[in-house]
Amino acid sequence: MGLLDGLIGGVVGAEMASVVNTFIQQHGGVHGIVSQLESQGLGATARSWVSSGANQAISGEELSRAFGSSPILAELAARAGMSPQELAAKLSQALPGAIDKLTPGGSLPPK
Repeated sequence: MGLLDGLIGGVVGAEMASVVNTFIQQHGGVHGIVSQLESQGLGATARSWVSSGANQAISGEELSRAFGSSPILAELAARAGMSPQELAAKLSQALPGAIDKLTPGGSLPPK
């Protein structure tokens, strides 16, 4: 398990850590996730995960809309034995805390 898995595992549990880690890495890291959400009108939500304040919630539907054109969501869902919608729902619970944990200083890490 890599450093990212270790950080995320403490937030979402070991069973989802690998999925969340892969999702983040395959979308360009924290910068890529935030950028994609910003481009879909969810910038304030994504920035709340990075900042030191409370994390705003995101729904599985919003994640599906933001990342639905990416084949990664479907691939990860298939590997996890669930539908893309089920995975999006789980990611909606795990991703805010994972991004928050990966940005402990309240700002995006260097690229």
